[in-house]
Amino acid sequence: MAPATPPPPPPPSATEPPRHTGTALELLVHGVGGATPQEMLDDPRTVRVTGDATAAVYRRTEDAHGEKHPERYRDEPVAEAYCWSGLTSGNGSRALWLLLLPFMVVNLAHWMRPTATGRTRAVRLYGVLVRLVALSLTVLLTAAACEVALDLLAWQCAGADACAERRSWLGFLSERQGGWWPQPGRRLALAAVVPAALVGLLWYLSNRTWSAYESQRPLDGEDFAEDESFGAAVDHGPDAEEDPRPPVPVRPALGRPGFWYGRRLVARLRAAHTAAGFLTVAAAVAGAAARYDRGAEGPVPRFIGAAVEGGIVLCALVVVWVVCRRGRSERTRDTRLDGALISYLPGSALVLLGLAVLYASWSRPDWQSSGALPVETAFRFLTLGQGVLVVALAVVALGLYRRIPEPRTVLYGLGGPAVAMLACALGGVMTGGVAQRVADWLDGPGTPGMGRSSDIAGPPVLLSWQASVIPVLLLLLLVPVLVLVVRTARTARRLGPVIEAEYAPEPSDEGRTRRIARIRAAAALTDSVPWIVGVVSTATLLLGAGAVAGSWYSDQVPGRAADGSGPLLESFADAAQATGSWLIGFGFILFVAGGRRAYKDASARRTIGILWDVGTFWPRAAHPFAPPCYAERAVPDLASRMSAWTSTTPRGRLVISGHSQGSVLAASAVWQLPDATRPRVALLTYGSPLERLYGRWFPAYFGPGPLLGLHRSVHCWRNLWRATDPIGGPVRICADPDPSVDRGPLKDPLAYGRTTELPLPEPILGHSDYQADPAFADARADLLAELGPQVPRQAEARTQKDTSGRSSG
Repeated sequence: MAPATPPPPPPPSATEPPRHTGTALELLVHGVGGATPQEMLDDPRTVRVTGDATAAVYRRTEDAHGEKHPERYRDEPVAEAYCWSGLTSGNGSRALWLLLLPFMVVNLAHWMRPTATGRTRAVRLYGVLVRLVALSLTVLLTAAACEVALDLLAWQCAGADACAERRSWLGFLSERQGGWWPQPGRRLALAAVVPAALVGLLWYLSNRTWSAYESQRPLDGEDFAEDESFGAAVDHGPDAEEDPRPPVPVRPALGRPGFWYGRRLVARLRAAHTAAGFLTVAAAVAGAAARYDRGAEGPVPRFIGAAVEGGIVLCALVVVWVVCRRGRSERTRDTRLDGALISYLPGSALVLLGLAVLYASWSRPDWQSSGALPVETAFRFLTLGQGVLVVALAVVALGLYRRIPEPRTVLYGLGGPAVAMLACALGGVMTGGVAQRVADWLDGPGTPGMGRSSDIAGPPVLLSWQASVIPVLLLLLLVPVLVLVVRTARTARRLGPVIEAEYAPEPSDEGRTRRIARIRAAAALTDSVPWIVGVVSTATLLLGAGAVAGSWYSDQVPGRAADGSGPLLESFADAAQATGSWLIGFGFILFVAGGRRAYKDASARRTIGILWDVGTFWPRAAHPFAPPCYAERAVPDLASRMSAWTSTTPRGRLVISGHSQGSVLAASAVWQLPDATRPRVALLTYGSPLERLYGRWFPAYFGPGPLLGLHRSVHCWRNLWRATDPIGGPVRICADPDPSVDRGPLKDPLAYGRTTELPLPEPILGHSDYQADPAFADARADLLAELGPQVPRQAEARTQKDTSGRSSG
């Protein structure tokens, strides 16, 4: 007897909602400041899925094997949290990165060039100029260390009986003691250990942090061709074949395999900057001895000094050639290393330093130290060279901007030169502050450079002039600050009726309205930051040029240079010099105190870590001694995790959810995904600076073109933003027929006054707690609904579980 044929399944009910096949995954990425896995997943019980103690992916314990039980996750996705805060605000030693702030800032200038198409030479010239500015900062830092150790301590204080008597630890170097060490050349040779050790420490930190942060290889696969399309073949629905949008012609830079793996360039720059540091020390030591030998008949043949100085100049030319010769390769991975160059260039510079030390240590019984080492001209030419490089960089940037004048680009394309100028100013303030404070400490009650009860001549005159312009710069800044304060107050007043209309028909509350309006107006100040930066940079450039001219013309500190010019000008010069010296010293003390506190205090360390979350996102393309780039670890982590999950879960759907800086990491990771994976991924961003900060400041990488290409390449994208958020904003993708990315501005606070559902006053959330808004759950549900095929859902009752997750920043 034949078996009975089973009856056909009943047709699906029209009222039954559809469900997707396969498990859905939500990968959460936190923002600046970091968050724990427990906070992000809203569960005290979590388990690490993959990664290490520095950066890892976590799940709730009950979701550890969610892919094996897809029936449990029909309505909500499995939540994963990627925690990367250990890369920036982890242990206390990272607080010392504050001392590398100028290097970090100049590295940002490299990535701020305007969008350029078909201007390869101009782009290369832009990169060369930024790398030269970065090299000058390394020389400036080393020269400042030489000024303190060689000039102020070994030459001036040890050579002055009154100063050496007050510093007993310098007694063995005093000329009164006699013996081997008191000769000036030998004192300089001994003091050279300090700046040389500083250069060696910078080399060690750069090499060590590269191994820990930036050695993560991108996803395996062949390098992309230059003409490979990006997102042109992505389906966005059943009408994809009739999509009228033109394809994006070239893969964006952040999507190329070599972007997050610039090992070769970092190694070359590290060798060049290390050599430049050693050569600076060698020039300071050998130059002083050679000048004495040329001016007196001594026991040392003059040709030895000329040979040592010639070797230093030749090696310096090689360093400049290495810095100018080659930039980053983004289309291919820089896996090869220039072994000979990396090994022999710093080694050659170190050998020259050793020869300079031996040459300076040669006995010269008649050599006496007096006054200060003649390093004034070196500091003047270094400062002047930085100004010339910044002006040339501005000319190149303006030319690139005029080729493609994107209206949202900050300062008409001059953001990079402005930031490079700020890096030079920070370097000058830090180095000048150290020299000023050490000179004041050594000189006791006297004022270095004023000639009144002074035991030592003090630091170079230029440093005093640079300190004197700081009060003038602060006075000039009062004008734009007052303008912003007045404009913000007026904006807040205008927003009052608008806010009350948004919450109508609730009864108005003047205090509540004023507070919401004030927060919205203050959040809008972020858009005014570019002009403040422009004003500060321009004023710094002009005042710096004035300081160089004043020091060159008078060869005296401002207080002495103004003698005889009238009571008013004399008083102003004295006040500016005293106030500037105090301010520059106070600023340096704040730096040291901040670093010391952050070393001991976890909360202070977290605050400093926020600075690095933004500033160290970019690879070290200009300065190898900048704080390490955490994105060279985080972006490959995220891209690898998404590719691994989609490959092992064929019918799975993935939403990568990024808050604040996490949205930048998420977008960068999506760009790195293979073409076959990207259409299976949805992107959810909230509180995102993708366009408001990155798109305006880094237009070549996050401008309208790259963001439009990102929208076309992923299956779907939603961006949530608030008017009260000072960081996040819309991504402004408006060139598509379906510009449905932005969702906002979201209502904040959710309730104006007390209601039955919300009996207590609702907070104004600003940049945090986007998950508390119902719009977040709606946006995520929309993305999951748009991903993948759908099949009828069987009637089944189950309790919906809450897996919204948290990604606080």
